[in-house]
Amino acid sequence: MNDGTVVLPWLVIRQDDNGNRYRVGRYATKAEAEKIAESLDERGQQQLYWVENLSQNGSAPTA
Repeated sequence: MNDGTVVLPWLVIRQDDNGNRYRVGRYATKAEAEKIAESLDERGQQQLYWVENLSQNGSAPTA
């Protein structure tokens, strides 16, 4: 991109034991986001981690 804008369309989402969801981070590539989600998931805690892609309008899709 020539305008200097960084595009980070991939989200890592965490869901805790109570069903609350939190955005952990935004990443440029799906592979990068999956690597982060995998490393967090390997910690063995009760949280669930997954990767989502932002929709064209800038909001995350519903799960």
